[in-house]
Amino acid sequence: MHRTTRASLALGLAAAFWACGGGESSQETPEQGRDLSLAPAESVAQLSDRPAAQPATQPPATQPAQPRPSAARPAPPSLTSGTTIELWASDTLNSRKNKVGDPVMATTASAIQDARGRSVIPAGAVFLGTISDIAPAESPGGQGRMALTFTRVQFGGKTYSVQATADTLGTYMKGRGVTAGDAAKVGAGAVVGAVAGRLIGGNKTGTAVGAAAGAAAGAGVAVATRDIDIILPAGALVRIVLTAPFTMQEIAS
Repeated sequence: MHRTTRASLALGLAAAFWACGGGESSQETPEQGRDLSLAPAESVAQLSDRPAAQPATQPPATQPAQPRPSAARPAPPSLTSGTTIELWASDTLNSRKNKVGDPVMATTASAIQDARGRSVIPAGAVFLGTISDIAPAESPGGQGRMALTFTRVQFGGKTYSVQATADTLGTYMKGRGVTAGDAAKVGAGAVVGAVAGRLIGGNKTGTAVGAAAGAAAGAGVAVATRDIDIILPAGALVRIVLTAPFTMQEIAS
C-alpha cells in the first residue's frame, strides 16, 4: 500500500516537472549568461568648470611696511689739519733767479692715507703752489729765506683744493762770488782809503798808500758782505703741513 502511494507520488511529480519544461536542456547560451542591461546614458548636462564658491573671508590685516634701516655710509676719505706730507721738488729754486710769486711744483713720493688706512692722495700726485718768500743770506754764515705755499693738488685727471705750507726744505747755501755789486764796494773802499791817506800823510805818497789800503779794505768788505744764495734743487725734500682739512673738493684746473 505504501509502496503504491509512493510510486504514484513520484510519477505525479515527474509529470509536473515535464509539463513545466523541466525536460528542456538546462544549458544556457552565452548570451543568456550575460548581463544585457544597458549602461546608463551619458549625462548631457553642462558641467561648470568654475571652482566652487568659497565663503567670503576677511582679508588678513597687513602691517605697514617698516623702512629698513639703511646702513650708514662711511665718510669720504679726508685728511685732518696738521697732517704732514712729504714731497719731492720738481724744479730747482734759487734765490738768485726766482722771486716771490713764482710757481712751484712737487710730487708725492708715496700714497697719503687717512686715519682709517684708506688712500686719500695717491703716490705721484702733483702739488701746485707759489713762492711766498725768498731771499739770499746777506753774509757768509747767514741763512737765506725760502717759503712755499700750496693751494692745489692734481691726481686721477682732476684738481682738488688744498691749503698747505712747507715746514722743511732740503735747501743748501751757495756763495755767488764777487759780483759787479761787490766790485762797487771795492771801489768805494779805495776812495775812502785815498781820502784817509791824504789827510794823514799830507802828500801824494800818502794818498797812494791810503788808496791801496782802502782798496784792500773794500775787497775785504765785499767778500764779507757778498750774498749767499739759498737753493732748493730738483728732487729735494719738501715737507708740507696741511693748514686746513683736505677733502675731495674738485675745482676747475
